[in-house]
Amino acid sequence: MTAAWLGPPIDVRSLFAEQQAHFVELLRGLGDDEWTRPTVCPGWDVRDIAAHVLGDHVGRLSMLRDGFVALRPRADEAFPRFIDRINDEWVTAARRISPLLLVDLLSAVGEQVVEYWQGVDMDAIGGSVSWAGPESHPVWLDAARDFSEYWTHHQQICDATGRAGLTEPRYLEPVLDTFMRALPYTMRDVPAPEGAVVQVVITGFGGWACIRGSNGSERWALRRETFDRTDALIELDADTAWRLCTRGITPAHAVGRARIEGDRTLGDSALQIVSIIHPGDDTPVQRM
Repeated sequence: MTAAWLGPPIDVRSLFAEQQAHFVELLRGLGDDEWTRPTVCPGWDVRDIAAHVLGDHVGRLSMLRDGFVALRPRADEAFPRFIDRINDEWVTAARRISPLLLVDLLSAVGEQVVEYWQGVDMDAIGGSVSWAGPESHPVWLDAARDFSEYWTHHQQICDATGRAGLTEPRYLEPVLDTFMRALPYTMRDVPAPEGAVVQVVITGFGGWACIRGSNGSERWALRRETFDRTDALIELDADTAWRLCTRGITPAHAVGRARIEGDRTLGDSALQIVSIIHPGDDTPVQRM
C-alpha cells in the first residue's frame, strides 16, 4: 500500500523531546491565577488543557505501546462525539489533580511518549488519521499528527497566558506541513477536471499544491511545491493557517484574512480544511 497522495513524509521525532521540555517549563512557570485562565476551548481553562494533554499521553501509551484499549464508542455514537465525550469525562475527573501534581505527571508520562516515538517504524502502515481520510495511513503521519496536536495545546495555553509560544519556523513549519496533509481529503468531493491545481501558500513557509487526478487517479493528491499555473490560489499568513486548521477561527473568518485568486469555489473549498477530529467529521476510523 502506498500513500503518495499525502505528499512526502514528515519526520518530527527529533522535536518531541524539545516540545516536551518546553511544555513542562511553560507549566512550571505559570502563576496560580494563570491556571484558571479561560482558553479557546469552550468550558476549559488552562489546567483543563494541560489535563487533556495528560489524557492524550496516557491513551497513546496504553493503546499503541501496551496494546490496551478500554474505551470504545457506544452503539450509534459517531467517532468525533465519542472523542468529545471521553475527553470531557477525563478532564472533569482530572480537576481533582493539583497543578503541581499535574505537572509532575506530565513530565514523567510525557518522557515515555517521547521514548515511544523514537522506536517506531515511520514507514509502517498504522491506523487512520481521521482528518486525512478513512483508510490506514503511514506511522509518520500519526507521529506528525501527535506532535502538531501537542504544539497546538501548548500554543493555546500560551495564548491564554499572554506568552509567545513555539512559533519559530523549527516548530511551526512541520506543524503547518502536517496540517496541510488534510487538503486531499478536504477536497475529496469537490468536482474539478483531471490535473486541476489548488495552491495554498503560507507566508514565509512556501506552498502546497493539491492536484486532481495525480498519478492517473481521480483522487486529489498533495505536493510540497509551488506551481506557476494554478486553478485556484490561496495565500494566508501562518497564524491564520494554523488557527483555521484547528478551528480557532472559522473558514468565514479566514476568508477575510486570505487572498484567493482563480476559481472561487475551489478556493473556498480548500478553506474548509480541518486538521483535527472535529464534530462535523463523522469519518469512521480504525484506531482511537
